[in-house]
Amino acid sequence: MDKKLLAILVCPACKGKLVYNKKAKELICRADRVAYPIREGIPVMLDEEARQLPADEEVPG
Repeated sequence: MDKKLLAILVCPACKGKLVYNKKAKELICRADRVAYPIREGIPVMLDEEARQLPADEEVPG
């Protein structure tokens, strides 16, 4: 994931900072506990494509 792109992307719902999970290929919003997929190097920042994180799933730092 390009660091410059990551620096400007925000959560579409709350405008909060996103955390890149390289292993899962996701951008995670800690505040909303939502993960947005990255497909073929492109972040998919759509609510209908987002995955709600379960309460017991640890959010990477």
